Amino acid sequence: MDIETLRREMKIAILAPVAWRTPPRAYGAWETVASNITEGLVARGWKNVTLFATKESITKAKLVGWIEKGYEEDKSQIPLVSTVYHINKVMEMAGAFDLIHNNFDYIPLAFERLIKTPMLTTIHGFSDEDIKRVYHEHKDTYYVSISDSDRDSELPYLATVYNGIDLSNLTFRAKAGDNLVFYGRIHPDKGLHLAIEVAQKSKMPLIVAGIIQDQAYFDNCAKHFDDKLIKFIGPVNPEQRDDLLAEALCVLHLNTIPERFGLVMAESNAAGAPVIAADLGSCREVIADGKTGFLVNDVDEAVEAIGKLDTINRSDCRKHVEENFTIDCMAGNYEKVYQKIFELEEKKKQS
Repeated sequence: MDIETLRREMKIAILAPVAWRTPPRAYGAWETVASNITEGLVARGWKNVTLFATKESITKAKLVGWIEKGYEEDKSQIPLVSTVYHINKVMEMAGAFDLIHNNFDYIPLAFERLIKTPMLTTIHGFSDEDIKRVYHEHKDTYYVSISDSDRDSELPYLATVYNGIDLSNLTFRAKAGDNLVFYGRIHPDKGLHLAIEVAQKSKMPLIVAGIIQDQAYFDNCAKHFDDKLIKFIGPVNPEQRDDLLAEALCVLHLNTIPERFGLVMAESNAAGAPVIAADLGSCREVIADGKTGFLVNDVDEAVEAIGKLDTINRSDCRKHVEENFTIDCMAGNYEKVYQKIFELEEKKKQS
């Protein structure tokens, strides 16, 4: 079936998480990606796209939801109850769709063999080794990875599709700011303590923004906040993020575990800000070393990289994102995956 026919006739369900609104007000990486896939498909002419998310979510597609607010925003909810209720309701409607695109991790796989509708799962990361067992027990379904580095050798992936970001709320600035910037989850995995060490060694001011996911870790890092060299401003929404990136000489992304994709890196480059990133996981796929930032192995290398930032052309940072990490790039690549799934499903019917 040609792509124009697919866009006109096939009914696609996009399953988003319900921790936050889709798209999120501030933090919410999986909700952001689910939103961008949905809006990207609509923009490319798909006529029958339904987003399953919280009731207050915003989309140009059809919206269906049963959870009023994300459970991270409404603490009266029990997260597991909201999760299972939401997924179960989607699966009850499975027969109304030609494909369910799951962006809600491993739990929907429990329903996969109980429905006739094919399901594509974008694996946004393996948060626990035990979770891999669930994926390994469901090798008869369809998977996409978000980077080549974040793959499990035992799983049958159809493709790698890089996450796409919305460039409309990321202003390109040819002139660099004066500050080092860290933003994202405040958790040991993301290496805020290393960013603080870089700021102290380089004597460069650091602005820290993000949602606190590990309070004890944050409290330890906060001992170094002084509103002069190192300043914490809390979580940022897209508009505040844009203002923050205007102040960035560069963004520090010194993750301590292999990165799965790293929306922060793409967003920063889209604004023209180079990224100094730990050379772990997908960072090598998102950052062009020496062109859109620098890949480093420790704090000293990160400090050294600050001295080389004037060799980076900020226009190259933006161009790299435009060519690889936009919503349209992502939606176009998912179109190819969908087309492949429909071809495989047709062959199954004929065999």
